[in-house]
Amino acid sequence: MALLISTYNWPEALKLVLDSVLRQRVLPDEIIIADDGSGEPTRAVINAFAKVSSVPVKHFWHPDEGFRKTIIINQAIAGTESAYIVEIDGDIVLHPDFIKDHRNEAEKGFYIRGSRVLLPEGKTNRFLNSGEFQRISAFGKGIRNRFNALRIPLLAPLVIKKSKRSNNFIGANCAFWRNDFMKVNGYNNELKGWGHEDIELAARFINSGLSQKKVKLKAICYHLHHALNDRVHENINYRVYLDTLNKGITYCANGYHH
Repeated sequence: MALLISTYNWPEALKLVLDSVLRQRVLPDEIIIADDGSGEPTRAVINAFAKVSSVPVKHFWHPDEGFRKTIIINQAIAGTESAYIVEIDGDIVLHPDFIKDHRNEAEKGFYIRGSRVLLPEGKTNRFLNSGEFQRISAFGKGIRNRFNALRIPLLAPLVIKKSKRSNNFIGANCAFWRNDFMKVNGYNNELKGWGHEDIELAARFINSGLSQKKVKLKAICYHLHHALNDRVHENINYRVYLDTLNKGITYCANGYHH
């Protein structure tokens, strides 16, 4: 199993994320970092982490030519032999049982849709400034979507939903089999700019016969607060998603193989 982390020019957040990887009770077999053109401070954080990590760390980077997350993720996945990929963003701090939970939920014929706890700005700034992430209580102040902060593995089977849904998929906490990813040709590199590259991939997963497994009360993670991304391409990308879904498209021309 590989843990895939996508990042872009936010080394302070990435450091908190990588610290949380070191605290995992069960580690992934390798960590692959898809870096969409970050500068030297990010490289320094990754190099420092690689020195203390007990599992291999691979850093995939290309020059900064705007938002090209799909391209660098496809490259990173091409660079791993792992059969199963757990994907997060570089602003997602992990609960200590995150990898363990994902390992336990992996199931043939399904891709995983996880959830995240949205951290308030004040808490996020405190963590970033101190360089230390403190444990979050589901009942703490300012926590939205508290249900996502609860880890109750015994009850998780009661709330896991299996469906043919794709429009709720988030790349910030998801997992899939590498073979399934290659079968649909990975992320669609035609989607330029922020938005909907994850649900468009999910639509092709569904069209190719997979189902979604939506996991709650397990695989907990915390999303550091930040300003919204530039959404100028969002509507165009959403139209591509609808087209993919409605036409039953299973393979994108310009993706993992292009």
